[in-house]
Amino acid sequence: MDWGIAVFSGLGLGFDCCLFFDCIGDFLLMVSDSGLDKLKKFGQETLLFGNEPSPELIAILTVYFVQGILGLSTLAISFFLKDDLKLSPTEVGAFIGIGMAPWVAKPLFGFLSDGLPIFGYKRRSYLFLSGLIGTLSWIALGTIVETVWTTILAIFFSSLSVAISDVIADSLVVERVRKESVSASGSLQSLCWGISALGGLITAYLSGCLLEHFSTRTIFLVTATFPLIVSGVAWLIDEKNTISGMSSASVKHQVKELRRAITQKVILLPTLFIFLWQCTPTSSSAFFFFTTNELGFPPEFLGRVRLVTSVTALLGAWLFQRFFKSVPFRTIIGWGTVLSALLGMTNLLLVTHANRSLGIDDRWFSLGDSAILTVMGQITWMPVLVLSARLCPPGIEATLFALLMSIWNLSALVSQELGALLTHWLGVTETNFDNMWLLVVITNASSLLPLVFLKFLPVNDPQSELKSGGNPDLLPPAEVFEHQTTGSLVGQSLTPDLIPEFPISPVSRE
Repeated sequence: MDWGIAVFSGLGLGFDCCLFFDCIGDFLLMVSDSGLDKLKKFGQETLLFGNEPSPELIAILTVYFVQGILGLSTLAISFFLKDDLKLSPTEVGAFIGIGMAPWVAKPLFGFLSDGLPIFGYKRRSYLFLSGLIGTLSWIALGTIVETVWTTILAIFFSSLSVAISDVIADSLVVERVRKESVSASGSLQSLCWGISALGGLITAYLSGCLLEHFSTRTIFLVTATFPLIVSGVAWLIDEKNTISGMSSASVKHQVKELRRAITQKVILLPTLFIFLWQCTPTSSSAFFFFTTNELGFPPEFLGRVRLVTSVTALLGAWLFQRFFKSVPFRTIIGWGTVLSALLGMTNLLLVTHANRSLGIDDRWFSLGDSAILTVMGQITWMPVLVLSARLCPPGIEATLFALLMSIWNLSALVSQELGALLTHWLGVTETNFDNMWLLVVITNASSLLPLVFLKFLPVNDPQSELKSGGNPDLLPPAEVFEHQTTGSLVGQSLTPDLIPEFPISPVSRE
């Protein structure tokens, strides 16, 4: 009897324990579900800037992140051209200009993507092929490339790879931006820019540090893995199979609208000014040789400078957004150009070694000078992106914006070639820097010449000028998008980004 009572009591206790643990489990599940929802909400609102997570968004962000981490090979390219191929500053500047050419053809890639589907897809296939082209280019650089022209050809195709993927990603962003509410306007652009900046920051210091331990070809082979990531995420794009592309009539209409827009005085004159403003010669290639051959800066230190300039570029963008975004275009670009030219002249202290007489070490002077010039250059360049967006008519905003960016890229190419020509004329070589001071003076002084045409820029918002001109149909939308990678600063005088996936340059020319 006592044994039976004990058994039933034990069963009752076990049953109560089971109920207890079931209740605890339900409670923990409820808490975990609540916590997971809060975590998801935090991630969406804080990390994704309010954008709904989706496979396509992951693909877009991955493309921009890869563009940022491709900076890992920036210094490796520079040292490969200088040390392995024994090129002069003039030759480096000239050949790099050739490598930048694909960025001038971005509108063409846009037309091809819209009008010529590959295997039934307008976005997926082009993104997949761009990654494949990039990987093969970097593998070639890391293995079989031996001559100057094969090197330039490989650089050209690596640049082509990034330009195509950039066009596809930009088009996807433009499509998504059109669906955004007014309150969420600009959030996706900021997210894309931020993720690319993160990639650039991660690899900025590594680009120099790894060169202390590995060869340039090893760096190229490591870089070859990055474009494969783009190919891998291409199939995350939400796109239906189609056999038809843009009709010839549609293409003709686009071209007609582009011609009509670009010939409008309110669009043509600012475009002309910015082209002239950006195509003045640069001494970036010569400065790379000066800092490595004359001052003896090692790759690790140059990586440190790239890290500092990447951070200060973000600072410059933040300062513009916080304090200068309401300043008229003429004012900020005009004064920014003057200040950048004056600050650029401080490089004369470094070139003549006068900084040593002042008790300032070459490395500390270089870090401080690059940081200041990058902040100034970024503040001056940001209004150009804003102005470019405000000039674009509805219906062709993405195409015209890509065209404007291509024009800016063309001006950067011209700047490289003029700088190479000027370097040759002055006799600046890998060992002779006697006229380096004159090169610094000319490049900085020439950046002031386009200010004669400063009146070509609108005084106020172009929308108001378009209204007053009686062209209400040309009013641009509030938001269009063009991605600009961190590190696109020719103003980084001591570590010029010679690799051509960073084509856009601010005003400073030293």
